[in-house]
Amino acid sequence: MFWADKIAQEIKEKRGDGPLIIRDEKTMSGRVHIGSMRGVAIHGAVGEALTEHGVDNEYYYEINDFDPMDGLPAYLDEKEYEQHMGKQLKDVPAPDGKAKNYAEYFANEFLEVIAKSGYTPKYYRASELYESGKMDPYIKMALEGADKIRDIYKKISGSDKPEDWLPLNVRCEKCGKIGTTKVTSFDGGEVEYTCHEDLVDWAKGCGHQGKVSPFGGNAKLPWKPEWAAKWGAMNVSVEGAGKDHSTRGGSRDVANAIATEVFNIEIPFDVPYEFFLVGGKKMSSSKGSGSTSKDISDLFPQEVFRLALIGKDINKQINFEPEGETVPTLYDQYDKIALAHESGEEDDFTRLYEYCQLPEVRKDIPKAFLPRFSQLAYISQMPHVDLEEQVKEMKEAELTDLDKETLKNRLEYVKYWLSTYAPERYKFEIQESMPEVSLSDLQKKALATLADFVKENDEITGQMMHENLHAIKEELEIEPREFFTAIYNIFLNKDSGPKAGWFLSVLERDFVLKRLEEAGK
Repeated sequence: MFWADKIAQEIKEKRGDGPLIIRDEKTMSGRVHIGSMRGVAIHGAVGEALTEHGVDNEYYYEINDFDPMDGLPAYLDEKEYEQHMGKQLKDVPAPDGKAKNYAEYFANEFLEVIAKSGYTPKYYRASELYESGKMDPYIKMALEGADKIRDIYKKISGSDKPEDWLPLNVRCEKCGKIGTTKVTSFDGGEVEYTCHEDLVDWAKGCGHQGKVSPFGGNAKLPWKPEWAAKWGAMNVSVEGAGKDHSTRGGSRDVANAIATEVFNIEIPFDVPYEFFLVGGKKMSSSKGSGSTSKDISDLFPQEVFRLALIGKDINKQINFEPEGETVPTLYDQYDKIALAHESGEEDDFTRLYEYCQLPEVRKDIPKAFLPRFSQLAYISQMPHVDLEEQVKEMKEAELTDLDKETLKNRLEYVKYWLSTYAPERYKFEIQESMPEVSLSDLQKKALATLADFVKENDEITGQMMHENLHAIKEELEIEPREFFTAIYNIFLNKDSGPKAGWFLSVLERDFVLKRLEEAGK
């Protein structure tokens, strides 16, 4: 059973037919990296599966603009933003001077990527949650249950909190920073606090001491109590997170205990999942490392982008190499599951294909011919080739309007990949004159024999050329690598290239003959 169906079935057994609330969030501390899209997609796919299984549900996504700025992306001016370190992201100016604030600036790009993926959560801001008063009951319970929360931290995660530690940060009334304040007392209505100059090493406080109500958006809970509080405030039924949060003694265990022992709320159904890595590394928005969600989404149409996000079981890592074979391989995988689905097979792979489509078209998915991505990459670099004609030969039938639209769409992604991430082996340029290459006598003999074949045939298909190349290889007992390298050398000035039979068959016949005869002398 496909993983989303399996999870939906388990949720239905434990939580019934709903209505259920699914929730996820992202702190907008910088450009959002592709790793965050896995959570978006997993929660979105689970929501779609629940709907198909007859469970009423809504998916909410939080744009977290309430956390303090505690790190600066490498691509921003440190001097310009130094003064804002410790302020809440909603209170930090946008880098472009146009967006409402820092958080909204980075959220705008991320929301475009989510829209492209086809998942449709309902968005809200963390600031709205706090300022509306929905978090107030949990702030009060957290302050009154501070002793219990300290015990939970120690018992579950081994973290020792000082006896005077209270689970709250207040926005300083003087400097506006929240990351530099320490709450020292709570009288049931107001808290006393100090804005320390050296409380953290990433921001400086102003030294102000004050007393203020912690409610209505004046303060925020630390991450783990806050996580549990948001479950209560949003009535969350289902919420997963990366596996690092779900390790023994990790954030999830602490939040679970606070939820039940302090807030007296039901723990949401957990969906722990493995990371989405780029080049084998986990990404950080504030550190500016890795590839952004926008960078990766630009490589794919919606259905292939979905495959990139949900194509592996949630318990398996996804390692994405945009500069390697990942992109063409992913398109090949999509084409494979599309063919399987079209043939009527029913298994996890064809179910995956359905999840790559939007829910509204799954019962009647349009069928188009899918030209292989890597082959289009080569064809697109040959300006004299009629692309539609070549794809028609691949299909062995006339192209429908949908085929032509699919070709046009895929070709745009091919060209973008070639101009950004494609390895050099996928790029080539037909050499107008013979490159300076060194060929062995055996290579020259093989090329001359190939020239004879071209001379004897006015029209040569890719299959004919392919068969002849292998016949020459067997006849002359030349190693495949030695033979094909010679071909690529004289036409591309490279050691590798597209499939030789097809490649030679689409070049102008007289040009091929002249080059082979010159090289075979």
